[in-house]
Amino acid sequence: MGSDNQEKKNKTKLAEGTAIRNKDVKENKDRQAVWIKKWHMQYEEDLRILQIELMKMQQSMQASGKRILAIFEGRDAAGKGGTIKRITAHLNPRRYNVVALAKPNETELTQWYFQRYTSHLPAAGEFTIFDRSWYNRAMVEPVMGFCSDEQNKRFLKDAPMLEELLVKDGITLLKYYFSVSKDVQKERFDSRKHDPLKQYKLSPVDNLAQKYWNEYSIRKFQMLSETNRSIAPWTVIRSDNKKFARINCIKHILSNMDYEGKLPLKKLTPDPKIVVSGIDELHHMEQNLMSPAKLHG
Repeated sequence: MGSDNQEKKNKTKLAEGTAIRNKDVKENKDRQAVWIKKWHMQYEEDLRILQIELMKMQQSMQASGKRILAIFEGRDAAGKGGTIKRITAHLNPRRYNVVALAKPNETELTQWYFQRYTSHLPAAGEFTIFDRSWYNRAMVEPVMGFCSDEQNKRFLKDAPMLEELLVKDGITLLKYYFSVSKDVQKERFDSRKHDPLKQYKLSPVDNLAQKYWNEYSIRKFQMLSETNRSIAPWTVIRSDNKKFARINCIKHILSNMDYEGKLPLKKLTPDPKIVVSGIDELHHMEQNLMSPAKLHG
């Protein structure tokens, strides 16, 4: 068992995109053969196609003035950040924003709760991504005791009203919840401890995320129940396999947008086992609330 763990620690990973760039290179004495899994090669090919589609979408947005706000939520280590990184990798940095706010300062604590978020809403032609959002008040804050029950209840009533205003003003609002299982979350936390390139992700609340797993599940159910509205629905991304989650999340974004030169919808249709509607997730949770082990993350 110890040798297996050591082998995992010593494993070297190819930088993403290396395989597809070199797949047709001919053998010579200055090159070293490296074997990779076929599905990983397919992942890189699919990702490249979808990133080109995202570039087309962005160019169309600049011409039309379209505004997109994508909210990324989910448990710690669910794969939100990695997906955002792949979405923005080849976009024009002047026309997108990734908003990942630190905890509120003393002044912000005295303001209207949504105030520090609304200043980051997209202008014409912009694609804004919230890497965590006002939904901190739906899950993290109540579980960790950072807000009162009254503040949490008020938020759950106010958020749908705010989102309705945004959508009616013309903003395309996409809300994603990344769902990771408890065992996979623990594996990812352990990986952060051993990989020096991931240690910046380490957080004092990592262990608490496992400890309060069931409490987070209850808050997730409340959040979906109160804020999954037809005008601003939730989309759940099953993310135990991060690569599948990335591909299918991007497909979902693209399938919901109109832009010039768009691939046929058949090529942009997400896998229904990976991408689940908020209402279907609610039904799943209702059926299994008394059996926490059966619940997705």
